Amino acid sequence: MYIAAIIALLVGALMILVRAILGPSAYDRILAMNAMGTKTVVLVALFGFASGRPEFLDLAIIYALVSFITTVAILKYIEKGRLD
Repeated sequence: MYIAAIIALLVGALMILVRAILGPSAYDRILAMNAMGTKTVVLVALFGFASGRPEFLDLAIIYALVSFITTVAILKYIEKGRLD
């Protein structure tokens, strides 16, 4: 059951990667990379649950926070041209 969920997440991540490469605008690419970060968080949490290692959930939460802050910083830089 866990293997099927992991495979489904990897297929979805591959489709998102195609969108990130072929995206017509910068915002499409940023949205795709944000979705890739979300898929990575779910994949790490699922892998930790499947392997019986709950500390992976802490890593997933930290990665989610870093991914969110990175997305906001990139969008602010594109909009204003600076990060201050």
